[in-house]
Amino acid sequence: MNSCNRHLNRRRALLFLLLSVLAFCSLIIYVIITNDINIIKSRQARGPTDTQWRFTGQHGINCLDIYDMDPVALGKSLELRRKVPPPPSDKSVVNATLDCGQFLASGRYSEVQISEQELNFPLAFSLVVHKDAHMVERLLRAIYAPHNIYCIHYDLKSSSAFTEAIHGLARCLPNVFVASQLETVQYGGISRLRADLNCLSDLLNSKIRWRYAINLCGQDFPLRSNAELVSELKALNGMNMLETIRPSAYKKERFTVSYKLKDAQSRYLDVPVKTNQKKQPPPHDIEIFVGSAYFVLSQEFVNFVHWSPQVKDFLAWSEDTYSPDEHFWASLIRTPGVPGEIKRSDPDIIDLMSKTRLVKWQYLEGKLYPACTGIHVHSVCIYAAAELRWLLNNGHWFANKFDLKVDPVVIECLERNLTERQRAMVTTP
Repeated sequence: MNSCNRHLNRRRALLFLLLSVLAFCSLIIYVIITNDINIIKSRQARGPTDTQWRFTGQHGINCLDIYDMDPVALGKSLELRRKVPPPPSDKSVVNATLDCGQFLASGRYSEVQISEQELNFPLAFSLVVHKDAHMVERLLRAIYAPHNIYCIHYDLKSSSAFTEAIHGLARCLPNVFVASQLETVQYGGISRLRADLNCLSDLLNSKIRWRYAINLCGQDFPLRSNAELVSELKALNGMNMLETIRPSAYKKERFTVSYKLKDAQSRYLDVPVKTNQKKQPPPHDIEIFVGSAYFVLSQEFVNFVHWSPQVKDFLAWSEDTYSPDEHFWASLIRTPGVPGEIKRSDPDIIDLMSKTRLVKWQYLEGKLYPACTGIHVHSVCIYAAAELRWLLNNGHWFANKFDLKVDPVVIECLERNLTERQRAMVTTP
């Protein structure tokens, strides 16, 4: 009898052990399946905005090989350029920003690593954009830090999907906002300058006490991480960084005669039209220098621009000039007594000396820099992967122009490089 009981107990113990093992295995299988489902759902929710390093990863392109000018890697990138699919639509960004939590997670906005030096040196950005919301989001992600402040000005002529996408970005990111006053931006007209001025005015009203303001457009991309940028801006010690040169005879025509900005029906022309009416000299003995529309300006200088009656008079004088944004900043920075003044007697600061923007002009290729390997639009190079090494080694902070439809590889490689540079700067003791 005892022998039978012992045998029965042994069977019960084995059965219990078997059931426990089966339950444990079922639990593991459930966790694996659930995790796989969540990953699939997450990927689906991320949608077309989560394309970081998509092409390089899918096609086995190593960015280090691209940087080293490896012919096989460059050949792959060139082949890929011939069959690049259309970039995600503006509507895709609208849809992605409907769920802000998922959008922030997919874009890794909450994973940005920031050093103590960066926290104590916040930056302000003015983004003047009009199309390609996906590229705007890529640019924003590349320059994003949670303690900085970002103003986006979109053109009133932009599509409804694009403007909805921009408002979606501003809704999901607490330190990103849309300019309080928007312009219908006309090429070569005062409206392009006013767009930046509108953002700068809003940025001055921000609670964030930023140190420098930087303006960008939708086809710009950074070449330096936020940590590197802060390190170089601190070294400026309150000085500004922008192009400012003495005008050629050709450039003088832009501000010595009036340009007609509107027709009789007050509708915007495609471009300002030159008239025979000569202009009076600039007010307050301001000497005209020329440069580009892009700048890196200290808060002290921006504050001066915002409040100075002298600047307001100069802005009014510039209303009927051609591309006033290309002489407004370059001239004001040479005005005696302004914060961070560059003396009028100082040598020209050409675009290759100013670190604000690296641009390849078609007529200077082969003279000042190597030939464009992408395509030209209005004599400006849209970069391709073969220019990665040149872009990163030139010493500039930003570059223009980039286009996903021309070459997504160079953008993805720059994104990878920025992530690695930021991590290295933050983790270095």
